[in-house]
Amino acid sequence: MSSARNSVPVLPGWDHAYSGKVRELYVPAASGTGSYAGRTDVVLVVASDRISAYDFILESEIPDKGRVLTQLSLWWFRQLDIPHHVLATTVEEGVPTEVAGRAMVCKKLDMFAIECIARGYLTGSGLLEYRISQTVCSLPLPAGLSDGSRLDAPIFTPSAKAEVGTHDENISFETMVAAVGDGSARELRAATMEIYSRAEAIARERGIILADTKVEFGIDPATGVLTLADEVLTPDSSRFWDAQLWEPGRAQASFDKQYVRDWLTGPESGWDRTSNTPPPALPKEVIDRTRARYIEAYERLTGEKFI
Repeated sequence: MSSARNSVPVLPGWDHAYSGKVRELYVPAASGTGSYAGRTDVVLVVASDRISAYDFILESEIPDKGRVLTQLSLWWFRQLDIPHHVLATTVEEGVPTEVAGRAMVCKKLDMFAIECIARGYLTGSGLLEYRISQTVCSLPLPAGLSDGSRLDAPIFTPSAKAEVGTHDENISFETMVAAVGDGSARELRAATMEIYSRAEAIARERGIILADTKVEFGIDPATGVLTLADEVLTPDSSRFWDAQLWEPGRAQASFDKQYVRDWLTGPESGWDRTSNTPPPALPKEVIDRTRARYIEAYERLTGEKFI
């Protein structure tokens, strides 16, 4: 993936450890004096305002996107009765002032290199496979489904986590078992489907369809407990659709970076996806509409005003 990152923030008491598509990870500085100085069991997760599309991290950023992702994840963590990795979220608890509102101090977990995906509707990469083989991750589905069709029952479709810059690879459950073991695979599947079931019902009450979602897990080395990690149920990790506008057989209006993708592939951008050249900067209108869409998702799901 091509990268167009701004400089990584310098945070007193924390050493930068890793850059992802959207997030920066820090570990406590050994010589620091803060609340977590010298600890090796925690990590600071900071959500930037970066946005990616078509395997590129764009030059343009979406203001407040990182805050929306963080605050929405924290709201969902409170709704889900499942162990998660968050330890602290405020300046008073040790989050650096410079990244307040977009950062979490979290437990360091032994992560599974698996993207755990639950699908209640057919779209995206699942739709592409279905059109070829009438399966998704080797699971057979009924004939006659189209883009946006609701499945008879949600399905678990894992993928192998890829390095930054390459695509995750959809895999069968049997392949997942070979990678992590039968017991862990079954536990990951059960936890993922439980999260999807609860979140789908909560979203539906608010007039939003949760078409699919991706979650990640690790093992807490201190307790051995399976623990939910990273972000959860945000527009970056899930497909949220407006229930009133849902209509199978076409692409659905989603609460995510749809405006960005549409503009990049439209005639106004002048960008050729096949050229392997970085996309152009986004116009202000696309940035503003994308920001508004992320905030709308937050406010409709939580019932709270985004500040």
